[in-house]
Amino acid sequence: MTKTDAKQRVAELSDQIREHDHRYYVLDKPTISDAAYDKLMRDLQALEQEYPDLRLQDSPTQRVSGGLRAGFKKVKHVRSLLSLDSLMEESEAREFDERVKKGLGMDEGLFAEEVAYMAEPKFDGLSVELVYEDGVFTRGSTRGDGEVGEDVTENLRTIRAIPLRLREEGPPARDRVAIRGEVLIPLAAFAELNGKLIAEGEEPFANARNAAAGTLRQLDVSITGSRKLDCFAYEIMSYDAPARSPHPFPTQQAMLDVLRAWGFHVEDNVKLCHGLEQALAFHAHLLERRERLAYEVDGIVIKVNDRAVQTRLGMRSRSPRWAVAYKFPPREEITQILDIVVQVGRTGKLTPVAQLKPVDVSGVTVSRATLHNQDEIDRKDVRIGDTVRVRRAGDVIPEVVEVLKEHRPVGARRFELPIKCPVCGSEVVREGAAHLCTNGLACPAQLERHITHFTMRGAMDIAGLGGKTVKQLLEKSLVKDLADLYQLTPIHLVQLDGFAEKSIENLLAGIEASKKPRFDRFLFALGIEHVGDTVARLLADHFGSLAELREATPESLQEIRGIGPEVAESVHHFFANPRNRKVLDRLQKAGVKPVTEARPTGPRALDGEIVVFTGGLETMPRPDAQRLAERHGARVAGSISKKVTIVVAGPGAGSKLEDARRLGLRVLDERAFLKLVGDKG
Repeated sequence: MTKTDAKQRVAELSDQIREHDHRYYVLDKPTISDAAYDKLMRDLQALEQEYPDLRLQDSPTQRVSGGLRAGFKKVKHVRSLLSLDSLMEESEAREFDERVKKGLGMDEGLFAEEVAYMAEPKFDGLSVELVYEDGVFTRGSTRGDGEVGEDVTENLRTIRAIPLRLREEGPPARDRVAIRGEVLIPLAAFAELNGKLIAEGEEPFANARNAAAGTLRQLDVSITGSRKLDCFAYEIMSYDAPARSPHPFPTQQAMLDVLRAWGFHVEDNVKLCHGLEQALAFHAHLLERRERLAYEVDGIVIKVNDRAVQTRLGMRSRSPRWAVAYKFPPREEITQILDIVVQVGRTGKLTPVAQLKPVDVSGVTVSRATLHNQDEIDRKDVRIGDTVRVRRAGDVIPEVVEVLKEHRPVGARRFELPIKCPVCGSEVVREGAAHLCTNGLACPAQLERHITHFTMRGAMDIAGLGGKTVKQLLEKSLVKDLADLYQLTPIHLVQLDGFAEKSIENLLAGIEASKKPRFDRFLFALGIEHVGDTVARLLADHFGSLAELREATPESLQEIRGIGPEVAESVHHFFANPRNRKVLDRLQKAGVKPVTEARPTGPRALDGEIVVFTGGLETMPRPDAQRLAERHGARVAGSISKKVTIVVAGPGAGSKLEDARRLGLRVLDERAFLKLVGDKG
C-alpha cells in the first residue's frame, strides 16, 4: 500500500469508527458487532503505527493513552462557567417566575402571558468545558472556580460520548467553539465500580458524583479509560458564527438540537414548558421517576427558552437571572452517634464507623455510617454523642454529612484512630489519608476477610465456607493461610459448631470441587490489591498460566491494554512476595490447578449481542452465566437500555424484566439461553 492509499484508508477507517461510536454511545443504536468494530480499530492502529505522521489529533485511536501524569495544569476558561441559584421550595420557584416577568416589563400582578421555559434534569456530576478548534476537540477542563479549571483533556478523550471531531450535520463550527457539559457515571457502572473496589479491599466511593470526579482526575489515564464515564452536553458557551449568517440557536431548545447534530450526548428527557406550572409538573414527574433513572439526578434546571430574552435579563456576578436549579428533597435524616468503632479491612485499612441511633432514610433503616478516615472526622469535627445529618450516599453507603453542633451535648467525646491495631495490637502506620495495620495476613481480621474473599461466590465458590465458618476455623487455629483450607479433615471440622456428618461431607466435597477453578476466578480469589474480576480476566487471557504470570515484570504487565502502572506494580509485588509464593506452592501441591478456558474459534453465537441477566438461575451461578455469554461473544450489561439485545430472565425477575418487555427486547429463559450458546458451561 502506498502512503497515498494509506492516507485515504486512514480517513475512511476514522470516519467509520466515529460513526459507529456515535451510534453506540450517543444514539443507543449500534449497527455492527463488537468484533467488527474491534477489527476496524485494529486496522487503523496498524496503519498509524506504520505511518506515524498520519495519526491525527482527533484519531479514534487517541481516546485512551497509558502512562502516569505528573499533575494537571491550570487553564482559563473561554467563558466563565457560572453556577445556578438553588431553590428548595415551590414558593421560591414561583418567586423566580415573578422576577423573570418583572424583568421583562410585564405588569406586576397582571401576568396574562406566560414565559416559555426549558426544563432539564439537573445531573449530579462534574461540570466541564470542552473547546473545539475548527471542529476538532483540543482542550477540556474542570469547572474549578468558574474562571480557571484543571486541564483534563487526555482523560476526557477516553469518554466515548464526547466527539473528537464535530459531526457535519450541524452548523459549521468555525475557529473556536466552547461547550459546557456534565461528566457523570451511570448508576449501574457506579455499583459495579464500588463492588470491585470492595472486593479489592479498597474504600468505595461515597456517591456517584465523587466516583465521576475521582475518575476524571486520575493521573493514570488508563484507569479513567477503564471506567464507564458518560458526558451530557447542554450549553454552547461560545460560538464564532460566520458573518451575516442567521444565528443557529435562537432558543435553548434549538441549542440542544445543534449539540445533538454535532454528535454530543444530549438528554432526551427535557420539556419545553409554556409557563411555570408545566415546569413544576415536570419537576414532580422526574421526582417520581428518580429511582428508575440511569443517572443520579438531584433536581431540574429551569431556563428561559428564548436566548434573546436571556440576554435581556442579564447576569448577576456569579449566576444568571434567567435560570435556576429547583432541587429535589434530600435523602437525609437526623440522628445521634452512639459510638464510633473501627473496622479492619482485608488490606489492613482502618475505617472508623459511626454506630447510630437507628433512623429511616428513604425507606431503609440506617444504624451504621462510614466516617471514611481521620481527616474526615477532623474536618467535620465529629464526636461521640453528636447529633448528625446522615445520608444514603448514592443510595448505597450511609455516611455522616454534617454535625449539628448546636445540639452537641456536654461531654461529647473526640475520637482518634488508634496507634495499635484494635484486632492484633500491631503498629498502625499512616499512608496519605489511610491508617494501616502493619501485620499483614498475620492480623486475624485481615486474614479472616482474605479467606472469606477467597471462598466466596464468584471467586473459588466453596459452598458451606462462609464468614461464620471461617471465623471458627481461625479461632481454633485450624487455618492460618489459604493453603490450610485444603488440609482440612473430618477430625478438624467436627470441632466446629453446627457441623455434623452431612455438613462435614458437603464442605469437604465443596473444597475438593474448587481445586480446578477457572484461571481468572482464581486470580480474583487471591485478593491481589486492585485486581477485580475485570483485571483478573485481562491477566488470565494474556498469560494463560499461573507459572508465566508469577514471573511477569511490571513492564510486561503494562503492555496489557487496560492495566496501568499502579495495577502492574501491585500484581508484581504480590507474586514477588516470598510468603505469597510459598502459599501458592502449597496450593499447587494440594492439587489446586487453575484451568484456562479454551476460546471458541470462528463465529460465536452471541457476537455483537448485549446481554442482561435478571432473576435467579437454576443450573449455574450468575457469574458463570455471564462469563459463558462473554465467551460466546456477548457483552454483559448490568441495566436495561435500548442497547440491550437479549435479556435472560429467571425466577424472581422484577423491574428489569418489565422494562425489557416495555422496550420490546428479546427475552429468553435460562434453558433457551443455554440452547442458544450450545453449551451448558
